[in-house]
This record gives sequence, structure tokens and C-alpha cells, in this order.
Amino acid sequence: MSSLPLSTPAAQGVDAAGIQAFLDALEADPRIEPHSLVLLRHGRVVTSGWWAPYAADRPQLLYSLSKSFTATAAGFAVAEGLIRLDDPVISYFPEFEADVTDPRSRAMLVRHVASMASGHAEETLDRARAQDRDELVRGFLLVPPDRDPGTVFAYNQPATYTLAAIVQRVTGRKLTEYLRPRLFEPLGIGEAAWIADRRGRELGFSGLHATTDAVARLGELYLRGGVWQGERLLPESWVAEATRVQIAHEPAPEGGWPDWHQGYGFQFWMARHGYRGDGAYGQFCVVLPEQDAVLAITSQTEDMQRVLDLVWEHLLPALSAGPLPGGEAADAALAERLARLALPPAEGKPAPVGRADDWDTVFAPHGGTCADRPTLTAVEVDPGGRVTLVDDGDRLELGLDAGKGGWTVTDEPVPVAVSGGWTDAETLAVDVAFLETPHHLLVTCSLADRTFTARWRTQPLHAGPLRRMRAPRPA
Repeated sequence: MSSLPLSTPAAQGVDAAGIQAFLDALEADPRIEPHSLVLLRHGRVVTSGWWAPYAADRPQLLYSLSKSFTATAAGFAVAEGLIRLDDPVISYFPEFEADVTDPRSRAMLVRHVASMASGHAEETLDRARAQDRDELVRGFLLVPPDRDPGTVFAYNQPATYTLAAIVQRVTGRKLTEYLRPRLFEPLGIGEAAWIADRRGRELGFSGLHATTDAVARLGELYLRGGVWQGERLLPESWVAEATRVQIAHEPAPEGGWPDWHQGYGFQFWMARHGYRGDGAYGQFCVVLPEQDAVLAITSQTEDMQRVLDLVWEHLLPALSAGPLPGGEAADAALAERLARLALPPAEGKPAPVGRADDWDTVFAPHGGTCADRPTLTAVEVDPGGRVTLVDDGDRLELGLDAGKGGWTVTDEPVPVAVSGGWTDAETLAVDVAFLETPHHLLVTCSLADRTFTARWRTQPLHAGPLRRMRAPRPA
């Protein structure tokens, strides 16, 4: 994989003090756990950092930021004459012709599902699954739109799923297979994998795992109007249409998230500054044409607006019109800080002295079941440094250097980092970070009654056993 060109912040007109202020604000906010960021200015990487135990080469679950990659696949298919935006959606699924009788469903065009303007007034995922759990496109088309397509915005997962299904049908390829020679290889994007449904279709609306570097490269392609290193990949017309308002959004309510009310393009959000793709819990690709900049972020937060607020408050003013003479010292201080970024591990002490035999035991769910994680049926503790989670019949062994004040990383069977230890003689508390997702599982074992509790810091949106808390691997 080719490296993106590097530069210093000052050489590209970026005030390193502003980046430092942004990092300060991210790390000081208890609602935000930053995992990575990459900032490009004038086509060069001026800032990149990963908070250990997260690392540059690990793919991350992008959640709905996946949608912007789906839009890119659709853009290639349009350019190749395989899809037409003004074709009815139903025309790509003739086997559903007899079932889909609602006139609004039949009037829905490809451009409507590409722009979240299917005519539905709200999310339809649950209703579509209720109509047909095995074929979500059919289920979606059987949910009658509330308004005429193209007249109302509603963020709607089955709309993007349908767009992705059309691409996969007309190309005869999964999204990752179709994008590999057209996007991933030309841009130098390495490992990327997409969660598929029971039909084998890659979801489109979520489920893509890719590195922060890959997100930054996608943003740079769009910033350059579809050109990469002098070669046109996407039509300029597609980029222009994808990144302008296709459907308006009602004004933000008082106290609402204003950056989610600026309008929507083709699987890109408009923002108060520029436009972006984003995914649940703080995955961002922010493109700033006026500043000639791209910002890629991965994180864990339930307040995504706060992250953007901090970008506008600290990073945007740091992007000046030209080089900043005399910025070498500030650049050096920033580089030093970026090299030592790390998340604080959970606190804990080593196993209590003289209690090893007591702690060499199996813990059952407190109350008989674990509400946050029903398939987690047991936790086995070895006071010598191993904790084993028994989930859906699988055994997930975790290394734990209790009391060492760091993270212990294990790559198989699931990439995790573990920290924590004994908070007292009767209690073991462990923080398990699933490194290819935004999520942490917090496990607490109580010796008094030989039970454990487990809760997610943020709830994963894709169901399944813990062994799936990673990027899909080839069979």
C-alpha cells in the first residue's frame, strides 16, 4: 500500500497549536473516547495519530460511514452504464413486480434510495424485516411510502441496502469485489471487509471495516472531484451530485444536532462546513473544500455532534491560507504528542496475596442471565493472568497483566485489548476493548457469590456472538 505524502502542519498552513487544542478538548471530554485521526491539507498528511491500543494498520467498523463507500460503488456503476438514477427501483427486481402494488413504491427511483428520499417519513428497518426477513429489498418495497418519493427526507437503512443490492445485482459482484480494482487498489487501500447478510449480500448501509487511512483517502478522492494522483476514477458529475443537497432536512430543533440538518446528498451529509460521511459512535470523514482539507476520525461516543463542534471550534480556525513561518517548534511538540497517544487503562491491582485458590474458579451470570450480553454464560478466572469469556459456546481467552497499568493485546480469535484487575479482595473488574470496533465490554466478577456482570459501554448495532466482533475474514 502506497503511503500518502507527508508534510508538517506549518508548511501546509496549519497551526499546530490549534491541533493541540483539539486533542486537549477530545481527551478532556468524558463523553468522547478518541481512537484515531488523520488530517490532510493540500493533499498531504499533516497530522495522524492513534490512541493505543488502537493502531494504524487495524481496520475499524465504520458503521454508517460505510454508506459513502456504497455511494462510490453506485457512482462507478452509473459511469459504466449499469445503473441509471432515474430508473424505478422495482425495474431491477422484476421478481417482485407482482408483490409490490403500492404506486409510491413503484414510483421510487434509484436516485431516491441514494438520497434517503424514498418517501418514507421515518426509518423502516424493523417494518421491512417484519415483511420479509430473508429478502430485505422486498420487505422494504412492501412498506408503503408515506409521501411521494423525492419529497421528504428520512434516514433509512433499507434505502441504502437497496442501492447496494442493485449494485451487486447489476455487477454480479459483492461491493468489496467490485470496489477492489476501481477504488481500493487505485487509492492504495489495503485490507477492507464488509459484513454480509444471510443471502451473502454485503450490507451497504453499515458493516464495512477499513482503516482510518482508507477513510482519509476516500475523502481526498471526493475533494479532488474524483481524480486520484492525476487519474480520473469517478466522474466529476457524480462527485458534484453526491456532495450537494439532494433532499432538504427540517431545521434542527432547539438543542438538536445542527450538523444533521443541513441536507443530504448521495449517502453524504451536508455540514455547517463542507460535507461528510459518518458512522455511529463517532466515525467521520469530513471534507472541507474551502480549506482544501480532509479529516478522518474514529472514536467511541454517543455525542457525535460534540466531536464536530470541537472540529469547528479548534481545527477549522487552525487552517490558514498559507504557510506559517516559524512553526517548527510547535510542529515538533505536536509530533511528540502524537507519538505517545494512549487511552488510559482501567485501574486494578494484582491478584490478592494468599487468595489464588479462591479466585481459580468459574463465575455465573448475576441473576441467572446477563442482560447486556445474554450469550455470555460464564467467566473463568485464572489468577495467574488469564480470564476466559464463555460466549455462545466459544471460549475467548484474554491475557491480563493485572496491576501493571497497561493494555494486553490478543489478536486471536478476536482482536482485543484488556486492562484492569482487582479493585479489592472480592472484586475483579476487566475492560475488554474490541479493537476492530468502537466497543468496550466491561466485566466485573464478584467472589462473594461467584457471579459476574457484563455491560457494553456503547451497544453494538450488529447482533451476534463475540467472535464476530471483528472484521470479517475470508472463509
